[in-house]
Amino acid sequence: MTEWDIKKLQILRTLRDRGTVTATAEALLMTPSAVSQQLSNLAKQLGVQLLEAHGRRVRLTDAAHLVLRHAEAVFAQLERAEAELDAHLRGEAGRVRVAAFSTAVPSLVVPAVQALRPAHPGLDVRVREAEAAEAYELLSAGEVELALSLAAHAPTARDPKFSRVPLLADPLDVALPAGHPLADAPGLRLADLSAEPWIFGGSGPWSEITTAACEAAGFVPEQAHSAAGWTAILAMVEAGMGVALVPRMAAAERRAGTGPGGVMRVLSADQPRRHVVAAVRRGAEEGPAVARVLAALRQAAVQRENLQ
Repeated sequence: MTEWDIKKLQILRTLRDRGTVTATAEALLMTPSAVSQQLSNLAKQLGVQLLEAHGRRVRLTDAAHLVLRHAEAVFAQLERAEAELDAHLRGEAGRVRVAAFSTAVPSLVVPAVQALRPAHPGLDVRVREAEAAEAYELLSAGEVELALSLAAHAPTARDPKFSRVPLLADPLDVALPAGHPLADAPGLRLADLSAEPWIFGGSGPWSEITTAACEAAGFVPEQAHSAAGWTAILAMVEAGMGVALVPRMAAAERRAGTGPGGVMRVLSADQPRRHVVAAVRRGAEEGPAVARVLAALRQAAVQRENLQ
């Protein structure tokens, strides 16, 4: 029977994900020569060619992709085995590390942790603020057990490494200067603001969300100012420098926009939303500690939606 070496298969998977031997070595804290040697040994063990030259780099052969398709099922089963062992050994205790984007931390993660403490005091939830790209790198590397992100920036449901759990559809409201002519207008629509100067990030998720929402409403927003943080965005709105879309989940920043200098308006029709999801390594969702944290996050999301 062919010998399947889990460690070498993990190296092959990392090469597929990272693209180069050098990047694979950096991710796994190995030398490039050690990576190459391990993959060469795996090819000999399996009796197939796994890599082929592609310019100055290498790429995976069809045989390598076939091997990894089956290996993903093995990795998922190992995650399930680890989850069951954790249930047997730990019971109520355990540590769950969560990576989440900035507005999800106070709105979803903190309420979930607070709800878990009385019933499960032995459950240790560690939180790390991280945007989607970093969060999924941490999840893939085993440095966190849960990653929260916007659905548009999460791996697809077809990704064999992760399982996705929908949490929340977060409405986007519009922040206007207090003296704006449309600040009190009934039936405000996003299209009514097509000629306004807009404030949003120069790149990244929020730039894409704002642009996509405005384009769906029939116009391309004129970006008058660029900022990444809600404090800066709302300060500029309150100063009369432009308008901005603000996620309702950004509770603390949203309160800043309802002061004497700014007004937060709910759009009456075609309200854009951003969808928030949690992701785990496939199979790990069956672990009791991870399952409890997921359940608490779902409950926090339901409570958040009930407040909207």
